[in-house]
Formats: sequence, structure tokens, C-alpha cells
Amino acid sequence: MAVLTGVRSAARRWAGARTVRAAAVGGRGPDTGSATVWLLALAMLGTAVFAATIAVGAVVAARHRAESAADLAALAAADRLLLDPDGGCGRASGIAAAQGAALVSCAVDRAGDAVEVVAEVAVGGLPVRLPVGPARARARAGPVRAAVTAAEDGLGGAPGEAVVGS
Repeated sequence: MAVLTGVRSAARRWAGARTVRAAAVGGRGPDTGSATVWLLALAMLGTAVFAATIAVGAVVAARHRAESAADLAALAAADRLLLDPDGGCGRASGIAAAQGAALVSCAVDRAGDAVEVVAEVAVGGLPVRLPVGPARARARAGPVRAAVTAAEDGLGGAPGEAVVGS
């Protein structure tokens, strides 16, 4: 009986070693195929991060386009402030449209000789449909009302003394 028990235990040991050897060589172990699942999960995570980066870039680019269009429209309106009856708002609207933006508002302050405009640009180029509204920007243009002294502009003279003409 002892011989039979020894043969059975040797057979069990041989079968167990064969299973471990087969799993190490490429057989059917319990975690076979897990690398594929991890690789797919990593690829999906990378795709999601890439899409989010593209979305943020599209929003920032739209904001920059709106700011640029508002700045140019305000300068164009301030240039025509005293010449046009509408205070240059018609010119501002044309400049904003040329920049791919829509002029939302144009307020003329005749007492301060200034124009304030608000322009908006639609956010486009998003990889997925996100609830993002248009990018808006506000700009104001008009004369600078700072006191200029001779010492500040380098023309000479006493500090605080304004130099007129030259």
C-alpha cells in the first residue's frame, strides 16, 4: 500500500508541476488575457485625456478670437467716434464680422469720448458635444486721460509742469 500511495503522490506532484509549467510557457492560466484588458483600458484613458485637451484648447482659442475681435472693433469705433452719427458702432460691427465674431453690444460714451463693445464667438471644433456657450469679450477704447508731465515724457522742464506742443 505504501508503494501505491507514493505513486499517487508522485503523480499529483507531476501533474501540478505540469500545470505551473504550462501556465508559464503560455498555457491557460487564471490571468491569461489580462494584459489585453489593461492595454485597452489605458488606450481608452489616453483617448479621453486627448479629447479633453482638445476641448479645452478649442474653448481657449474661441476666447482669444473673441478678445481680439472686441479689441479691434472698439478701436475701429473709437476711430470713427466723432465722425459717424452712430459713434462708430456700424464700423465696429463690420470689423467684428470680418474677424468671425458677432457684435453683441456697442455703447458710446460721448462725454468720455469712449466706446465699449462686447463681441462673441461660437466655440467650435469640440471632439464631443459639450454644453459650452459662446465665448464673450468686452473691450473699451477712447483717449487716455492721464496727466503728462515734462519729467515723464523726457522733454525736460520742472516736474509737474505740462509741456504743450514742441
